[in-house]
Amino acid sequence: MITDIQDNGAVGARDGRKLVIGWLALVALLVFAMIVLGGVTRLTNSGLSMTDWKPVTGWLPPLSHEAWMAEFERYKAFPEYQKINKGMSLSEFQGIYAFEYAHRVLGRVIGLAFFVPFVLLLLFRKIPRQMAPRLALLFLLGAAQGGMGWFMVKSGLVDHPDVSHYRLTAHLALASLIFAVLLWTIFDLVRPASAGTAAIAPAQVRRPGYALLFLIAVQILIGGFVAGLNAGFVYTDWPLMGGRFVPEDFLYMQPLYHNFLENPGTVQFVHRMVGYAIAVAAIWIYLTSRGGELNRRLRLGISWTVTLVLAQVFLGIITLLHVVPVALGAAHQAGGMLVLAAALFVVHELRAEHAT
Repeated sequence: MITDIQDNGAVGARDGRKLVIGWLALVALLVFAMIVLGGVTRLTNSGLSMTDWKPVTGWLPPLSHEAWMAEFERYKAFPEYQKINKGMSLSEFQGIYAFEYAHRVLGRVIGLAFFVPFVLLLLFRKIPRQMAPRLALLFLLGAAQGGMGWFMVKSGLVDHPDVSHYRLTAHLALASLIFAVLLWTIFDLVRPASAGTAAIAPAQVRRPGYALLFLIAVQILIGGFVAGLNAGFVYTDWPLMGGRFVPEDFLYMQPLYHNFLENPGTVQFVHRMVGYAIAVAAIWIYLTSRGGELNRRLRLGISWTVTLVLAQVFLGIITLLHVVPVALGAAHQAGGMLVLAAALFVVHELRAEHAT
């Protein structure tokens, strides 16, 4: 009888874990879509089309011609229309408004998709007790992301009709962090750190694996600076930059550190160099892992990581040579998140084996 109760409890726990995994996977997919849509919003210059923030009542767009005209008149009062889009028609305004509206509505959908199941799963005790604080923190990070988005938009509603690249990078960084924590939590549920079944991963694989994840995180931040400074449009040749390996304007700002924060040419150069470093690190890990006693999941993860990294480098070059069209730019942003996901999986597997 006791054995039957224990077996039923184990089955119930497994079913509950699968339910939580499915829920978090759906939320992670929505966050991924949100990050890509954010890139599209940036590339189409749509982010400043909505000039107010109504987190509770902002679900519906203008539903009548009069409402659209009122929204358009509000937009005309701000610098983006006055300095860049003066003379824009109502239909053109509706075109850019649609992307920003979709971005904001998707953010609200993500909030509901996380919060409602979270409360229900807590009530029915399907969430492992030790994970509840992490998931609560995730919800708070999601709420903070909404505020960060408006904080970013506000920076473009002043004299200069473009958002602060610092705030844009912070917005992207927080979105990437939320995506990463969701994935890590899923990996924990699929394979806890104590469930390793293979030999301890050798240090020559573990250390480069951690370094690769660090470089990818840094590259995402630099990518935010590239987007915010429109640095991808400054040099559109490759492998040189304006006919030189190091661009002519590399360090023209004073003090020197300003170049790495404010100089589009320098930021693009650093983005390229870190991209090359990531490619080298991924190939190194792949070659090193061939001789180690690693499990199949880890080998597969490393293979996927190096494949995605090389594809992302190629996509970045093609995007640059075509002067950052919306479709390629969005694909490059999506590729960055896929690379992050693959590297996270590899590091999680390395930690699981190391904990054995």
